[in-house]
Amino acid sequence: MTAYVIGQITVKDPAKWEEYRGKIPSTLSPWGAELVLRGTRAKVLSGQHPHTDTVVIRFPDMESVVEWHNSAAYQALVPLRTKAANLDLISCEADL
Repeated sequence: MTAYVIGQITVKDPAKWEEYRGKIPSTLSPWGAELVLRGTRAKVLSGQHPHTDTVVIRFPDMESVVEWHNSAAYQALVPLRTKAANLDLISCEADL
């Protein structure tokens, strides 16, 4: 079943964030993942949403999500990500 990673982001250091973003695609390809959306918030339609940026990544299945997230390649980027932004990262399985 297709799975997605959704990141809600508030950038703290734009230069570090660009560096981090530039390194992510190479960590995705071994898992058959695809970047679906990178965007900035246009408008909150309901409720509250403190973050300014969103990313959506599609994976073939949840196992691939977990393996990517735990991979040495991605984990090596976590310290840079932490310096660059506040991030809430979730995974979801598609049921459509």
